[in-house]
Amino acid sequence: MKSIGMIGGGAWGTAIGKILAEKGHQVQIWAYEQELVDSINTRQENNLYLPGVSLPANLTADRDIRAVAQDKDFVIFSTPSLYLLPAVRQIVTVPNIAEGHTPLGVLTKGFVHTQRGPRLILETMEDYLPGFYKGNLVYISGPSHAEEVARGKLTGLISASQNPKNSIRFRELLNSETLMVFSSLDVIGVQISAAVKNVVAIAFGIMDAMKEFSGTVGDNTESLLLAAGLNEIQTIARAMGSTHPETFTSIAGVGDLDVTCRSIHGRNRRFGREIVLKHILEPFSSIDDLLSNLQELGYLPEGAVAVANVKELAERLNLKLPISSGVFRILNKENTPMDEARGILASLTGARLDFHVDFP
Repeated sequence: MKSIGMIGGGAWGTAIGKILAEKGHQVQIWAYEQELVDSINTRQENNLYLPGVSLPANLTADRDIRAVAQDKDFVIFSTPSLYLLPAVRQIVTVPNIAEGHTPLGVLTKGFVHTQRGPRLILETMEDYLPGFYKGNLVYISGPSHAEEVARGKLTGLISASQNPKNSIRFRELLNSETLMVFSSLDVIGVQISAAVKNVVAIAFGIMDAMKEFSGTVGDNTESLLLAAGLNEIQTIARAMGSTHPETFTSIAGVGDLDVTCRSIHGRNRRFGREIVLKHILEPFSSIDDLLSNLQELGYLPEGAVAVANVKELAERLNLKLPISSGVFRILNKENTPMDEARGILASLTGARLDFHVDFP
C-alpha cells in the first residue's frame, strides 16, 4: 500500500484518487473549500465537483496543502492551470519534496502564463521545484472525463516523462481493472495535445450548436473541423519540440481530442454551445474581462484560458492557426460566432462559404 497526496479537489483529481483508493492505497486530497473537505471526510462524496459518486473510506481530504504533500510515496497535481504555481510554491519546502524523495505526477491541462510568456506545465514547475525533479516529472493525460472514470468506465491514459522509469512507476501505480495506462517519452507532444484540444472543443461546440439551425452544417462538417484541429495541435507541438509523430494518432492526441469535442461531459464543448445557444459571452467586454470573471460561468472551460496563450505562441512561432485564432476573436468580441465559423471553414476549403444559421 502506498500513501498518495492529491493536490486539487476537482472532479478529475477526485476520480483518480478514487481509482487509487480502490486499489488499496491511502489517498489524501488537498482542497481549498472547507465544505468540500467536510463532504469528503464525513459523507464520502465530493459534493461540489463529483456529486453522486461514493468515495472509499481510505480517501480523505485536508485544507492543509503541506500536510497532504508531507511523507507521501507519490504526489499528483490536479489543480487547474491558473492555480498550479501557487500550489507548487507552497510545497517546495516540504522535506520529502525538498529532498526529491517523492515522485511527482501532473494531471493539470493547459499552459502557465509567466513573465516570459506562455510555457508548458512541466517546464514551468521545474523552475520552482528542486533540481532533482528536472526531467523526472510525469505528465498524465488522455481521453478521460472524470464522470466516467469515477464510475468505472474503461479508460486509457498516457504516462509521459523524459525519465522512462518514472513513466513506468506511474503507469504501474495507476493501472487498474478499468484504467489502462501507456508510457510515452514525448512529454511536449502530450502536453500540447492536452492543452490545445480544449480550444478546438470550443470551436466544435459552436459548430455543434449551429448544426441545430443550419441545413449546411452537419456531422461531416464537425469531422472536418476535428481533423483540422488535430493538424493545429501537431503544428504547435512540432514547433515547440515534440519528438514523436505517433503521439497525435494515439489516445493522447486524436483520442483526447475526439472525446473532448464529442462528449456531453465536455466543459469546453458545452461552453462553445452556450456561446451560441445561451449568448453566454454577452456580459463580458473582452477575453480579459471573461478570464477575470470566469467564476460567473459556474464551471471552468480550460480552453478559454488556453486560447490566449495559443495566440501568443502562434505569434511568437509564426504559425497559422485558423481555428485557435477564430476562437480567440470570438471570445475577445472581435467577431461573431457566425462570421468566424464561415472564416474557419473557408480557411479549410479555400472557398468562401455563404451559409446561414437562424439562431434562437
